[in-house]
Amino acid sequence: MSDSSSQPDDLDEVRRDFEDAVNMTPKELREWLDTDESKEVGDSSGGGESTGHASGRRIVEIKETKKADLTDDDVAHMRKVVGYVARHSKQRPEGDVEDTRWRYSLMNWGHDPLKK
Repeated sequence: MSDSSSQPDDLDEVRRDFEDAVNMTPKELREWLDTDESKEVGDSSGGGESTGHASGRRIVEIKETKKADLTDDDVAHMRKVVGYVARHSKQRPEGDVEDTRWRYSLMNWGHDPLKK
């Protein structure tokens, strides 16, 4: 950690929550982020890459980073991912969600709601 403001126990809890929320492997997430469906969902009010798509790329980096090398910014992003997945999961639409923008958006954040 670059800063001692985060307690080690807190970091362990954030990592556990992050690993629970992000159920896609870096390989699965990288492959998903290359699809047109991935690029078509999410807030891209700036006209460029959507927030979720950028988050997905960051999640891949974090998952491939050793615990000791995580920065405070990484930990803050991990918390953001956990919160997003929790909030968005509660908004599950009725019926089959396999080909929905709701699922695609969650997948940009590393969570496939259909994955066991």
